[in-house]
Amino acid sequence: MNKQSITIILLIGIILFSPSCASIVSTSSYPLLVNSSPSEANIIITNKKGIEVYSGTTPTVIQLDANSGFFGKACYQVKFTKEGYDSKTVPVFFKLDGWYFGNIIFGGLIGMLIVDPATGAMYKLDTEFLNETLTQSTASITIKKLKIYSLNEIPNEWKENLVVLSK
Repeated sequence: MNKQSITIILLIGIILFSPSCASIVSTSSYPLLVNSSPSEANIIITNKKGIEVYSGTTPTVIQLDANSGFFGKACYQVKFTKEGYDSKTVPVFFKLDGWYFGNIIFGGLIGMLIVDPATGAMYKLDTEFLNETLTQSTASITIKKLKIYSLNEIPNEWKENLVVLSK
């Protein structure tokens, strides 16, 4: 073998067996800041399979995994509840990390087809914080109505309490 063939084989080996780009530069778990107005709302975070991954109150910071299986992008639902307020559900999405395409130059096929898809490093959190405003529930507000009765509709036991306003 000549020197040029050995160099080409070494370069191909380095490209194929070097670690993946997004796994080096990025991470596979991201912090999400969750806040609400009013504060101290209860939150439940579920993954795309409907499994609860967190339960607590606002404000809070939680780590969310970007991975949802091999080549699987995670997706979460954050449900806000507070007594006297309407509940609210907000989705949390992940998107493709631009560093994933660095595998074309640095990580090679191993990084692009195995390491980054398996670790979830090929995805990043679409938003870093949720700050939701809850609306006061109208279902819990009771509205009292004024009803006018004619003299014939009033029960006899009420009649002794009647007062004449004018003649």
